[in-house]
Amino acid sequence: MMTALLIVIFLIFIGVGLPDSVLGTAWPAMRLDLGLPISFAGYITSAVSACTVVSSLFSSKLINRFGTGLVSAISTGMTALALLGYAVNQHALFLFLLAIPLGLGAGTIDTALNNFVATHYSASRMNFLHCFYGLGIAMSPYIMSLALENSGNWRKGYLIVALIQLALTAIAFLSLPLWKYARRKDLEEQAEECRSLSLIELLKLPAARASCLAFFTSCGLELCAGSWASSYFVSAQGLTADAAARSAMMFYVGLTLGRFLSGLLAPHLGRRRLLRICLLILLIAVLLFILPLTAGFCAGVLLLIGLGIGPVFPNLTHLTPDLFGKDISQSVMGAQQASSYVGVMTMPWLFGLLAQRFSAALLPAYLLALLMLYAASLLLLFRKANHTNKPMSII
Repeated sequence: MMTALLIVIFLIFIGVGLPDSVLGTAWPAMRLDLGLPISFAGYITSAVSACTVVSSLFSSKLINRFGTGLVSAISTGMTALALLGYAVNQHALFLFLLAIPLGLGAGTIDTALNNFVATHYSASRMNFLHCFYGLGIAMSPYIMSLALENSGNWRKGYLIVALIQLALTAIAFLSLPLWKYARRKDLEEQAEECRSLSLIELLKLPAARASCLAFFTSCGLELCAGSWASSYFVSAQGLTADAAARSAMMFYVGLTLGRFLSGLLAPHLGRRRLLRICLLILLIAVLLFILPLTAGFCAGVLLLIGLGIGPVFPNLTHLTPDLFGKDISQSVMGAQQASSYVGVMTMPWLFGLLAQRFSAALLPAYLLALLMLYAASLLLLFRKANHTNKPMSII
């Protein structure tokens, strides 16, 4: 039963990734159709992220009352309806109104499924879970590129993504009996006690500050690379919107591949070593991205960036009990999630302003700045964490 439920969770998590990359891929054509400036995408992304922050703060109460399965199904349905709204939208105002159900649904389902997998399955399964997220986030640019190439219609791309999301919603509702079984099983087990620290108490810990900065910068780098890649290829490489969408898709291919390989290699390499290897890959890739390469080489470099950033989030998350101790890991994870959402909300918005004022060709330099901050925070985290709490081994 739990194996079948895990398969369902993997499928539903594709739907977490589907909406995250579709806007950035469609934006070069979408903004021209709606008559909007290039920086407007940053405001929309920030609106979605703000709603995600709100939903993540209140998701635990909803999950405890209605169960993970029902909350996940309803949340997936909310994102599907929001995507349908984008497909038929004719006014810029509705882009923000539709961001509300898109963000609320995304935040709730993300929190619900991540927590469930973390407490019921091994850490390796978490890596594979985020691999399916990468699969979803890679599908949207491909679908949008086909729609733009065949008809030049970004609305058709949104419609196809929305229909896939509706199919995943149906799967989520059909799986509710499996969730009821899991919930009955949970009621038989005692919850482990843990210490709850306030945000102020957490920020007094040097390792916690470094960890929050690592999540902030790595998630900001990931979303900027994915969301603005299409605009970069149009602005700096002179590609058409459909060709730019295909090139931008390589980032999500690398992201998915990186998380899949991470699930295989993490038990053998160890998470710290794996994160250091990913940091080296990112450094090489971003430095190559700055060079005046052809569009084809840039697409390959973008794949390498995805390969390096993909394993960061799941492995940093699963390192938390090892670095801080199991008793306060839940409090630390809450601060980490908040930091990642703030990074996702602010970093693409800031680059949108820079792209509007100067050019989207600044993307490689922007990614390098974020990478330097991430590298410093990660190395500081590894140095400080073991002095904060007695480390515990990761299962």
